[in-house]
Amino acid sequence: MRHTPTYVLTDVDEVKRLIRENAWATIVSYTPDGLVASHYPFVLEEDAEGISLVSHVGRPDEKLHGLGEREVLVIIQGPHGYISPGWYEGVSFIPTWNHVTAHLYGTPEILSDEENFRVLDDLVDHFEKRMPDPVSLDIDETYARRIAKGTVGIRLRVTRFDARLKLSQDKPAHVMETVLGALESDGPYNSKPLAAEMRRAQERKTDSAAD
Repeated sequence: MRHTPTYVLTDVDEVKRLIRENAWATIVSYTPDGLVASHYPFVLEEDAEGISLVSHVGRPDEKLHGLGEREVLVIIQGPHGYISPGWYEGVSFIPTWNHVTAHLYGTPEILSDEENFRVLDDLVDHFEKRMPDPVSLDIDETYARRIAKGTVGIRLRVTRFDARLKLSQDKPAHVMETVLGALESDGPYNSKPLAAEMRRAQERKTDSAAD
């Protein structure tokens, strides 16, 4: 990503929050046959030191990526959206795109069949807990274990990350409020999740200044 100091995110806790709230990620590997990309859900390991993620891939993606053999890039994409210069009140006529993004690097660890099943079980429970009548792999564990054999579990202990919060921080406060109003409206480029990220960034900036 372009290195713009204003937008660089170094707060590990904020990167973890981004992962929690945006589970669908892209895995990118550089292999002898060229670049390979796949898309899978990742869940943060809350009790791990540093940043650690678990997921699974469907066979034969583990061989396609050479998982466990080399470093991979996992891209977490949070809320993002078009920012019209019409919202800048004459300050600029150049549009932009606001976003919250993290690039995570590490060499995946291949999980045992038993740990992979546990991760799959936890993954289902993680997403089902919001449902009024959650389902679980426990409904038919024998069948679930048979299906699980078509997957390979991975753990990514993040060794470095590159994250950005590009949220109109460079604009005057009154312009940001106009942008927020547009994002929170019913207009063509509305995005309440992106607006929420912008307001969160504002609050963190205010809290930091107060300290």
